[in-house]
Amino acid sequence: MSDQYKALDFFDVDELYTDEERMIRDSIRSWVSDRFMPVIQEHNRNATFPTHLIKELGEMGVFGSSLTGYGCAGLSPIASGLICTELERGDSGLRSFVSVQGSLCMFPIHAWGTEEQKQKYLPKMAKGELIGCFGLTEADFGSNPGGMLTKAVKDGDHYILNGSKYWITNGSVADVAVVWAKLDGVVKAFLIDKGTKGFRGKEIKNKFSLRASDTSELILEDVRVHKSALLPLVEGLKGPLGCLTQARFGISFGAIGAAQAVFDEACRYSQIRVQFDKPIGRFQLVQNKLVWMAAEITKAQLLCWKLGKMKEAGKMQHFHVSMAKRNSCWMALESCRLARDILGANGITDEYQTMRHMCNLESVITYEGTHDIHGLIIGRQLTGLDAIM
Repeated sequence: MSDQYKALDFFDVDELYTDEERMIRDSIRSWVSDRFMPVIQEHNRNATFPTHLIKELGEMGVFGSSLTGYGCAGLSPIASGLICTELERGDSGLRSFVSVQGSLCMFPIHAWGTEEQKQKYLPKMAKGELIGCFGLTEADFGSNPGGMLTKAVKDGDHYILNGSKYWITNGSVADVAVVWAKLDGVVKAFLIDKGTKGFRGKEIKNKFSLRASDTSELILEDVRVHKSALLPLVEGLKGPLGCLTQARFGISFGAIGAAQAVFDEACRYSQIRVQFDKPIGRFQLVQNKLVWMAAEITKAQLLCWKLGKMKEAGKMQHFHVSMAKRNSCWMALESCRLARDILGANGITDEYQTMRHMCNLESVITYEGTHDIHGLIIGRQLTGLDAIM
């Protein structure tokens, strides 16, 4: 089906946004329709990312959009969230690229870096001239990042790092990596530039999900970096977990975009697909599926709007983000399954976008905190009892 996207707004949530937030949202929405949608099918088939669009993304100010200074846009949390919604309406790989750049790489440099580090990286990253990645997850340590095996050893004015990271978005294309490693048992962050001896990214092939996204292993073999590569103002797991809170905020908004995309596709399809001499949208079972999707999308929109206002007021806590991320991803994945059902056999072809979004969301519901782990985070807050440790 041709792209005639019309976003669902059943409860007039638009009126909750400022004029600037709506303007930014509409600008990104148009760009996704005009520039990204015409190429995503081929990139998904070929398992490539449309790198020719990175400069345009930088010009629109989407990289580190909520950060201030150093060429960053300094937008409101809701405006940044709405950017993620529109990007993920195109593809989760597109939103992931932007989220990793801004929330997982630019954010820690902005929050905990030296002025020299900020000046070196942030202006070019804001323009998309430098690409970043975030090296936390390891092959055997995802939900338990504290068990990481990557280590750093001090050697005079340098550090020597050994280990590996896995499932790293942008890993093989990044110009700089924020790598978390244990130094004397304490988690620290290091900025490692592309081309540093002993450091390389190895792309993970043959994915069913996030095909239009670079996913890699980072390999560190006696990587020697100067002490100026250390982020000096952070240590312990509060650092990487703080970055993940920022990224999960974007995912909470982003997954709504994927759900809106498949709802729009399924709704339009139900109006033109004829069975038993009438459009299938006239059947109660089909309408019931569309109603479920519309209701859950609307609830997620309102939840994320409130989350954005809490962040703006400095009241947002990590467990608030866990609830929003968990809800949005679950809602979006279930919406994909219902939309595919409405599309019937047509839904399994890439002429339609629903299956692509469904496969992507199987990753999104898992990465940066699984559905179950976020449930335990919320449960701990509700009961005061820790089921994780």
